[in-house]
Amino acid sequence: MDNKISRKKNLKMKINELKPRMGNVEIELEVASVGEPREFEKYGKAGKVATAKVKDDTGEIDLSLWNEQVDEVKTGDKVKISNGYVSEWQGNMQLTAGKFGTLTVVKKE
Repeated sequence: MDNKISRKKNLKMKINELKPRMGNVEIELEVASVGEPREFEKYGKAGKVATAKVKDDTGEIDLSLWNEQVDEVKTGDKVKISNGYVSEWQGNMQLTAGKFGTLTVVKKE
């Protein structure tokens, strides 16, 4: 059976299915914690980034929060990532909505 076809039928992925450089990630997760935001400047524009720990019943992964996402996402929230991307930083996998995906808070704590 083609994995892409079965994934489209069941859009809910689990953390234990994620691999580095995986795209088109569709997943709902609970926010376990949100780290301190860091400010940066890129191409003359200011921005901010924070790392959240998110979990499901199969594990935990870091989630990169960018700009307005930093203020929207709080510990205890449930978030949905659509068309997300998994990268690897210093040997750890990180999930992000990225440039082409979306992050939605589906349940506020």
